[in-house]
Amino acid sequence: MSSEKENQNYTAKNINVLKGLEAVRKRPAMYIGDISARGLHHLVNEVVDNSIDEALAGYNDFIGITINKDGSVTVVDRGRGIPVDIHPIEKKSALEVVMTVLHAGGKFDKNSYKVSGGLHGVGVSVVNALSEWCKVEVKRDGKIYEQEFRRGIPQYNVKEVGKTKKNETGTTVTFLPDKEIFTTTKFKFETLSERMRELAYLNKNITIQIRDEEDNEEVTFQFKGGIVDFVKYLDESREALHKPVYIEGHKDNTPLEIAFEYNGTYSENIFTYVNNINTHEGGTHLVGFKTALTRTLNNYAVKNKLIKENSKISLTGDDFREGLTAVISVKVMDPQFEGQTKTKLGNSEVKSIVESIVGEKLAEYLEENPSVGKKIIEKCTKAAEAREAARKARELVRRKNVLESMNLPGKLADCSINDPEHCEIYIVEGDSAGGSAKQGRDRRFQAILPLRGKILNVEKANINRILENAEIKTMVTAFGAGFGLEFDPEKSRYGKIIIMTDADVDGSHIRTLLLTFIYRYMTALIQAGKVYIAQPPLYKVKKGKQELYAFDEKERDEIIKRFKKAAGADDDEEETAEIEGMPKGINVSRYKGLGEMNPEQLWATTMNPETRTILQVNLESAAAADKIFETLMGDEVEPRRAFIEKHAKYANIDI
Repeated sequence: MSSEKENQNYTAKNINVLKGLEAVRKRPAMYIGDISARGLHHLVNEVVDNSIDEALAGYNDFIGITINKDGSVTVVDRGRGIPVDIHPIEKKSALEVVMTVLHAGGKFDKNSYKVSGGLHGVGVSVVNALSEWCKVEVKRDGKIYEQEFRRGIPQYNVKEVGKTKKNETGTTVTFLPDKEIFTTTKFKFETLSERMRELAYLNKNITIQIRDEEDNEEVTFQFKGGIVDFVKYLDESREALHKPVYIEGHKDNTPLEIAFEYNGTYSENIFTYVNNINTHEGGTHLVGFKTALTRTLNNYAVKNKLIKENSKISLTGDDFREGLTAVISVKVMDPQFEGQTKTKLGNSEVKSIVESIVGEKLAEYLEENPSVGKKIIEKCTKAAEAREAARKARELVRRKNVLESMNLPGKLADCSINDPEHCEIYIVEGDSAGGSAKQGRDRRFQAILPLRGKILNVEKANINRILENAEIKTMVTAFGAGFGLEFDPEKSRYGKIIIMTDADVDGSHIRTLLLTFIYRYMTALIQAGKVYIAQPPLYKVKKGKQELYAFDEKERDEIIKRFKKAAGADDDEEETAEIEGMPKGINVSRYKGLGEMNPEQLWATTMNPETRTILQVNLESAAAADKIFETLMGDEVEPRRAFIEKHAKYANIDI
């Protein structure tokens, strides 16, 4: 009976229609991914993408980004300027249409943009909707036009506010992210710089300048060498075996650029882009490149007798990509991306285009540069030999029931439930911290795996040494999802893998080693959002029987102030009450290791899902991640020293 009443009450008046940009403000994550720092910085990318599209169309050579002192961001370009005349259907200025209507823009008109990254046409209107205020200035037709918005709503019609210099055109967008929407509204100079550097490499005819007025930082990116310079930058900390190979071609209105080189490491690093979009899941352009590379190099090796006739080892595609760093950039007129995230290209015709161009151009290059061809085949042959040795090692390991045994590691304290989505494993350094974690955990869904010392630095080791490392074998067995090329994140026994190390130099080193291993051999775990970093407190502040925990110095000082205020101390009393910087009656302890906390404290501060803070490891830019791991963990010392000197001020560790 109640069901019938509910049906009778469910009428047309129950259907809510969100007009204009209301839907964006109601569900912002649907449009920008999330409302954290990641989504915040995505706003800038959306505006910049419009300026880049103008550059791809041949009308723009400069983009300037400024983080203003009031927290707003200004993006300026020298493109044609957003049209301001009256739209024939909407009966309002085209500028207002672009800023307030979803799926509106010149990118749907192939006469305006032959290729474009922002294909969904929601970019700048979404930025407008999620901003406290947004102001747009357009220079075109010898005039300057302006319009301002408040939370997506126009404050006045487009108006002329001045005259421009001769032939001066462009668009300037300034916006202040809405504090009602975002969990943080502070832009990071380095986060924006990474994406702008990437765009400058991919578009060699454009200059991108970014500056932070608050911290007085500024950098300009302009790379005449384009993606060749990109490859050199990525391999800056690696020993290159030859100069980068550059392939450029054009077929069926699809321009292609590829640059690659081999280095002395053991990892494969291929970064793919479609219309400047980072397709980190690859797609048909990547398949075409891999196919052409394998076939062309194999044919070259056979033709020039660079493989020993009596060799029992045959080269595979994996062998031809070990130690390879490559950047693939293709411009597609009508790209079809799989899913809404634009991370995998689906156009079948692109595979044959890339395969054809790479096959022809690479064969020519090898014939003209036989010394380089010989070095590459030698590198690939060594990779094949190592692969064969690793295969034998894996078989031996399996026979010993380590990698594929149903017997879990003895040191693993597993959880009782079997549903991976509700299980989590803590990777802990040392038996002391492991003991506290085992006693303090919730045994139903939390597993503890203590590691002994530091694991192998996989950035400097081949597959044989990696498979022989006891701690790595223990993790592979515990996770239960395989390793390297055989890794399958769907088979992971845990929905969360949480790295929990001490807040000191050794702890930071161990955490970096673990992340390097996971990034290189279990990348899909990071892509699936299953890797986290625990955040144990750095301080315990105690006054009488009351104990509070602080995760950084700022929080520690706030707790001390709170205790003093509760005690009724005024400013003068506070000054006289401090002995060596510490107020009387207040005791502050600095935790240098997890083992210093008893099980109850560790649970309350670091492991209880209701109260803990854990940081999710994500893969915003694969190229940037690869660069950082190689800088920190690779063989070259100078890039690591420069990185440490630059970022030392941000360190928060005891030595």
